[in-house]
Parts: sequence; structure tokens; C-alpha cells
Amino acid sequence: MPKIDIAAVPERRGSGYPSPFSLPCAERIRQRLGNAGGLSDFGVNLMRLPPGSWSSQRHWHSHEDEFVYLLEGELTLIEDDGETVLRAGDCAAFPKGSGNGHHMINRSDAMAFYLEIGSRSPADLITCSDIDMMSPASDGRFLHKDGKPYPDG
Repeated sequence: MPKIDIAAVPERRGSGYPSPFSLPCAERIRQRLGNAGGLSDFGVNLMRLPPGSWSSQRHWHSHEDEFVYLLEGELTLIEDDGETVLRAGDCAAFPKGSGNGHHMINRSDAMAFYLEIGSRSPADLITCSDIDMMSPASDGRFLHKDGKPYPDG
């Protein structure tokens, strides 16, 4: 298995969400380690989340399992059942089709590092729980829940 040079993997700051939904995630940093290793069946991202930042809008996946493992720092996981503090060594799993909207917020004073792992189903539809937004994995566009596209999405 070839070693991935993490320092050489491009960093992407922010999210692709249309404004104003992109603002809480503007400072997150993602490195697509799975892509760098040539993976196609599932993705692995190294995420850095500065204090005050969100991992994403609260969402769930129709056809994609998702798993996160906290490497360093502390995050607050917010889902339908409430809030849970995650610390280094903790993990969380989100089965596809659960309808359980989730995201994480860094409410600490330190940078948090975590791995985000998910399948790559082209049939996946990402539905945001708290806002009028969804995104089909097939094209990555951001749509209102009635199917109308966002102007900048």
C-alpha cells in the first residue's frame, strides 16, 4: 500500500454551500486522503475544525453511511436526540437513511482534527435538517427542498 504524503494533499477551506449557509463552515479545512490514495468506493477526509466552526450544516444521507473518528481536540455532536461531547479517541456512526440530522461544532478553544469516512453512492441525497436545502450526490448541486436550485449553488 503506497504511503500518502499528507503534506502534499491539497487543502480545501470552507464548504460549497451557497451563502449564507457557508458562513459557519468557512474556516473548516478538508484534505481528501481517499482521493489522494486513488480510492473510489469510499472517501476518507482529514478534517481540521477551528474554534467556533461547524463541520457542516446539520444533515443526513439517504444512501451513504458516514463515520467520524476524533483524533485530537473536542467537538460537540448535535443530532436529533440532542448534544454529545466527543473527545480524542471517540467516534460516531451515521447509518444511511436514518433521517437523523447531525453535525459537529467546535465549542472549545483549540483546533480539532478528525477523520470523516463515507461511502460514495451516486444515488445519495443529502438532506439538511434545519434549513431548506438538499444536495444530490450525482451532481453536487444545492437545491431547495422543492427542487429549485440556489442561485449560487
